[in-house]
Amino acid sequence: MIYHKIASADDPYFAKMHRLMGEVFPPEEVLAYELWREPLLDPTIHVYVAILDDEVVGATEYRYRPEFQAAMTDFTIVGRPGLGIGRFLLVQREDHLRRLEAESGTTSLGMFAEIYDPALAGPPEGRVSPMHPAVRREVLSHLGFKKLDIDYVHPSWDHEGKAVRGLDFCFRPTDASRETLPASLASGFLRWYYSALPNKPQEWHDMMSRLEAREAVDLLPI
Repeated sequence: MIYHKIASADDPYFAKMHRLMGEVFPPEEVLAYELWREPLLDPTIHVYVAILDDEVVGATEYRYRPEFQAAMTDFTIVGRPGLGIGRFLLVQREDHLRRLEAESGTTSLGMFAEIYDPALAGPPEGRVSPMHPAVRREVLSHLGFKKLDIDYVHPSWDHEGKAVRGLDFCFRPTDASRETLPASLASGFLRWYYSALPNKPQEWHDMMSRLEAREAVDLLPI
């Protein structure tokens, strides 16, 4: 299996990755094909695919922000079961993040992630897919992710400014004993992360105001 960096929308593997994203995520969670061109040129955004027999069988996008001492995993896709794709992507990503951390001269506090609530997805039918929210959530729980104790909503990635619910904003602390997170870290990161979307729903602004009025946020089990 090959860990291949996508640095251009003209990369032939990008079209395969984008098609795979459309098969896994709802439309409001997938950035339109042409709107990827500029983000892929950003050296701080890391998009990699797992290639097997010239096909994209998995993908992951992530970043490390030294100013927050925090990483963010935007998405991880396992396109086929039984091939160890998830483990392959995790090992490659963690190794790269450690290098980015060392290059920046900072120590990471942990990693953010938006994680689907499986209760809203309904029970799986037939063979359970590795991408079903219940499976993904259990895997991420084993990896140490905890959810922030907030009523989470985020702007839709289709640029229509809709409020998207059904996800928890989560954090995997480097210190596994950590039970709270500074609210300023969470709010600062979210303001930076969604600065790329000019249209934001009022629900998001309300959530941010409540978050910024707090000193700390509890980290709860998922």
